[in-house]
Amino acid sequence: LEEKLLYPSGTQVAVFVSIATGETFRLDSVEIQFDGRPVAHHLYTFKELEALQNGGVQRIYTGNIQTGVHDLQVSIIGKSKGGSDLRKTESFKVSKDVGPKIVELSLTAQNITLKDR
Repeated sequence: LEEKLLYPSGTQVAVFVSIATGETFRLDSVEIQFDGRPVAHHLYTFKELEALQNGGVQRIYTGNIQTGVHDLQVSIIGKSKGGSDLRKTESFKVSKDVGPKIVELSLTAQNITLKDR
């Protein structure tokens, strides 16, 4: 009930993070921005990273946005399998219609992929 009151379905957006199957890079942190405004930042523990590498999905952000097209910027920091620093930033356009919006970010060492639902 509390979630329905705070995030009405007409304006709700939820962002999920997953690591692509078979990826072995170490994810240290993820930062999410909507329209240039930081909305979420998460530092990963070993247990959380292990869960993501085993197919888990994390809801990193739930919030309200108006209908229309919005800029989504995703930044990740981590280490590659070889131990070198890994920094990636990708920008996406997210179209929000009336009703709840679900966005999944699939992470690999090479890129960030948006799965819009």
